[in-house]
Amino acid sequence: MKLNKEEAFTGLEAAIVLIAFVVVAAVFSYVVLGAGFFTTQKAQEVVYTSVDQASSSIEILGDVYGIGDSGSSSTYIDLVRFTVGLTAGGSAIDFSQTTLTYSDKNIVFRLDNVNTTGLTDYTTVDTAVGCWGVIRMANNDSSDLLLESQEQFTILVNPIEAIDTNQDFEIQIRPAVGTAYAIERSAPARITGVNTLY
Repeated sequence: MKLNKEEAFTGLEAAIVLIAFVVVAAVFSYVVLGAGFFTTQKAQEVVYTSVDQASSSIEILGDVYGIGDSGSSSTYIDLVRFTVGLTAGGSAIDFSQTTLTYSDKNIVFRLDNVNTTGLTDYTTVDTAVGCWGVIRMANNDSSDLLLESQEQFTILVNPIEAIDTNQDFEIQIRPAVGTAYAIERSAPARITGVNTLY
């Protein structure tokens, strides 16, 4: 009597095939997960870059002031002064690469930057029409035009034309990276030497 037992061989073959399937599935899942992690990382980079580009890092600190042309007997605003700083978590802004634009109902004009390397003085901006400059820096140890966290820059703007009573105007700050920040104000009905603009 001859016994033919091949059940063990069939079980062994099935185990080998099962192990092969498990190994192939593991390699495939590793490749798929790796591609998924890579895609997620790239999507995250795109989101962070988009947020940096779309959000403004600048904010106005305090009021915006209009300086009258001749003290208490002023008839129009000759200069605009304001202080800027970074928003919480905002990235540093190089004001040597920043442009300012003045606009009202009659004109749109790109203002010239009178200080490309460091601080300028009040008189330089006051005597040059159609320009702007950083006239004061607070908490800036390096005296450069890079606005960093906890620093404040006081900017003086000399528009291309005088600002009359009740006139609406806009000054737009456009850094090299990020979105522009618009300052929309209106001159008061009665102009004095120093006017708070709303």
